[in-house]
Amino acid sequence: MRSLLTLILLVSVSIVPARAAAEAPLARRPEVQAALAYLKAEEPRTLEEQIRICEIPAPPFEEARRAEYFRQKFVAAGLRDVRIDAEGNVIGVRPGRTLSPTLVFSAHLDTVFPAGTDTTVKREGTWLKAPGIADDCRGLAVMLAVLGALNEKALATEGTVVFVGTVGEEGLGDLRGVRHLFEKEMKGKITHFISLDGSGLRVVSGAVGSHRYRVTFRAPGGHSYGMFGLVNPIHALGRAIEKISRLEVPETPKTTFNVGRIEGGTSVNSIAQSASFEIDLRSPDAEALAQVDAAFRAAVAAAVQEENQFWEKRTRSGPARLTNRSNPVTVEIKQVGLRPTGRVADDAPILQAVRRANAALGIEARFEASSTDANVPISLGIPAVTLPGGGESTGNHALQEQFDTTDSHLGTQRALLALLEIAGLRTQP
Repeated sequence: MRSLLTLILLVSVSIVPARAAAEAPLARRPEVQAALAYLKAEEPRTLEEQIRICEIPAPPFEEARRAEYFRQKFVAAGLRDVRIDAEGNVIGVRPGRTLSPTLVFSAHLDTVFPAGTDTTVKREGTWLKAPGIADDCRGLAVMLAVLGALNEKALATEGTVVFVGTVGEEGLGDLRGVRHLFEKEMKGKITHFISLDGSGLRVVSGAVGSHRYRVTFRAPGGHSYGMFGLVNPIHALGRAIEKISRLEVPETPKTTFNVGRIEGGTSVNSIAQSASFEIDLRSPDAEALAQVDAAFRAAVAAAVQEENQFWEKRTRSGPARLTNRSNPVTVEIKQVGLRPTGRVADDAPILQAVRRANAALGIEARFEASSTDANVPISLGIPAVTLPGGGESTGNHALQEQFDTTDSHLGTQRALLALLEIAGLRTQP
């Protein structure tokens, strides 16, 4: 009997610590602590990777070189079914014990900068300086670092994690990569989504929607002196922009407008035949976005009417007046971008998982709305969040963009914890 009791006691002693470890908060488990320490020690190499990525050009709609780099990295890291899909996203699968949850863990490949932009990274103290160094070379580097930590510390997950470098997140890319992922490539298979984007330690849980348009004014055009008095598309454009600049929008929900590009005309001594501008309207609230959209359209219509009426009154006779009557300035408004709005509920499990990760690392993060790849899954009701990659940055989307590496490892550590909180850490073989 004594031998049997001794055996039971020994078995109990061996089981209890394992069970206690499994039930401990995720961040306190020894294998996770080891992975977090690894990421902190590896941060200098993560920054070197960030630099390498940044120096591979990825202009809008020209992400192929950077995608191929990531395809090779995914293969080297042992991911399964590595591929570049029809839209240009690079995808690799790290299987879990099950397919539920299936977490997409992503960062975007593209930058806002055109081909030919010098993306050579310069170091000054803790700062890295180059166009795109933070948005989104940081997110891409964090994605690879987390993958490296999972492999180095042999962390297996209950659910499946799909690593993705998306295309078309910026500008007129209009989220084309992530749309393709949800609408075609992995339609119906994704249960959770994390986007790694930019710098800092805030949490993006709201989707700022946007309406983007190219507005084109047209008229016959002519010689600036000989046909003076013709309606002028550039003048109509100017009238429209002036009216748009005076639009009243709410501070809450934050609603914005911006004319970002203008073009048109033939020469300084020609009345233009066409002129256009591109405008971006944004808000996290669908109703507020619809209201500023209507106000923008009204401003454009009023500008066209004013241009036509002004020259009708000024030109009493002659070819200009006759031309204006039969060919007034006209306008075409073409939608070139549409990003959906939405918000993750404050008590949603995915946000609770991020809060646990924040608490484990002593991070006090703001929960905000922004326009990211997460807009698409949020609008579809799929749990999604965007996590910046730590550090801080200034000058995003400008040639003067720079990234401060101080304590940047915290962003990488949080990304790992969030992944494990959602996908689950596998404890049994």
